[in-house]
Amino acid sequence: MQNLRKKLPPLSSLLPFEATARLGSITQAAYELGLTQAAISKQIRALEQNIGVQLFERRNRALFLTQDGHDLHKVVAETLFTLGNFTQDLRHKSSDNEIVLHAQLCEGLYWVMPRLSQFYQKHPKIEVRVAVSTLPITQASERFDLALQTASRDSGNAKCLLTVPDTVFPICSPRYRDAQSKPLLLENLPNYQLMHHVTEPQDWITWDMWFKQLGLDIRIQTKGVTYDSYPMMIQAVLEGHGIGLGWGHTTEQLIKDGQLIRPFKEHLYLHEGISIYQPASLELNENTAALLDWIKGELS
Repeated sequence: MQNLRKKLPPLSSLLPFEATARLGSITQAAYELGLTQAAISKQIRALEQNIGVQLFERRNRALFLTQDGHDLHKVVAETLFTLGNFTQDLRHKSSDNEIVLHAQLCEGLYWVMPRLSQFYQKHPKIEVRVAVSTLPITQASERFDLALQTASRDSGNAKCLLTVPDTVFPICSPRYRDAQSKPLLLENLPNYQLMHHVTEPQDWITWDMWFKQLGLDIRIQTKGVTYDSYPMMIQAVLEGHGIGLGWGHTTEQLIKDGQLIRPFKEHLYLHEGISIYQPASLELNENTAALLDWIKGELS
């Protein structure tokens, strides 16, 4: 054990490193872990000093992993995932009140977590563990009781319990709007700095899809900055880097708080926006039904 202690990096730095590497943002990592940005930065510096290599580099105000950072993140993520799953299984044996809610990363960060305290006020004895992922539920790496994801994404044989509409519209920060020399106009969108969220397969609305479904003859393709993580795109928009496409349920609270604005009234209405799923092999128990009813109420 003594030799193992010498080989291991500072264990307190592994969660901040993994979250920052996964989210591509110290700000988002701090939000996810409930720490300050300064604390996250300090832990990453301590990890780099301990192992003697640079793990991140900044380019154009964005954070990127170095090759050593990529290699380390793969090992750390797999190790933490294995440990988390094993300990979670142990907890599940001793707690019949725990529910695992699988959520897309963006909904987990911006929709579920800001509201979850309200559920606990009504159901203090029920434990909800939110498992977030950028992947569709067909690729979920652990068991779940309920799942929340965009209706258009692959759901396999999971049972759809509810689908509600959503809206998609341009969003930007007040800082970006105020920095423009002239008022923002929809017809000038191709001339602005646009933020894109690109996935494979492309099961999210793109700018070109948005314009086409609104009947507007405007094509942008990928002009601007492209992100493979929706939270990273949202963070770039929050920092005033440009205009992105926001989903109503996900950006609702950020708009209410004044961190984001809708510079145009135009929006795309999706009859099937977001859905709640349940594994085909499971039946609702009393606690899961309580969480389901709460989510239904919040989405409605």
